[in-house]
Amino acid sequence: MIQAVDVSDLVAAAAGGDRGAWDGLVERYMPLVLSVVRRYRLNDKDAEDVSQTVWLRLVEHLDKIREPRALPGWISTTTRHEALAVIKAGRRTEPVDLESFLQYVVVDGPLIEDDLLRIERAQALRDGLDELSPDQRRLLLLLVSDPPTSYQDISQHLGMPVGSIGPTRARCLRRLRATPSVQSLFGSASASDAGEGD
Repeated sequence: MIQAVDVSDLVAAAAGGDRGAWDGLVERYMPLVLSVVRRYRLNDKDAEDVSQTVWLRLVEHLDKIREPRALPGWISTTTRHEALAVIKAGRRTEPVDLESFLQYVVVDGPLIEDDLLRIERAQALRDGLDELSPDQRRLLLLLVSDPPTSYQDISQHLGMPVGSIGPTRARCLRRLRATPSVQSLFGSASASDAGEGD
């Protein structure tokens, strides 16, 4: 039921102090936070600290979110930076202050919004690739390598017939588009676009 509510409405209501809307945001995006945190293999305490810090940052900046459809990217980027801060803090005694970066991320302006969307898309694709099987990921990465890898080399590297590379690539791309990471990016944009006509 929470997923049916437009994210713009949830953000506006939560910024206005609506506890139910805030709970809706947390319920909707907690799986995204957890999926990003899992990639860093933090212990339970550190993972919980990162999660709580992400929600605290969102509370602090909720009224500055200009484009609610970009919220999944903001959450993903913030979670990543908080996880890295925890890892770095474990390696050295000097704490890492990411506040200046977070302020940069939420500053108003088209350049920042474009950068945020670019970061969001790139992160969604990286996360989506992580959700594929190792063979699917290897094939897609070989197909976009620079310099390009020939089908013959891919065939030898992966032990698959040249004729099956194209159809397998199509299946892998369908699976990539269906991953929760990619769906959270494009699914929220589609839901928001659909809600604009209401």
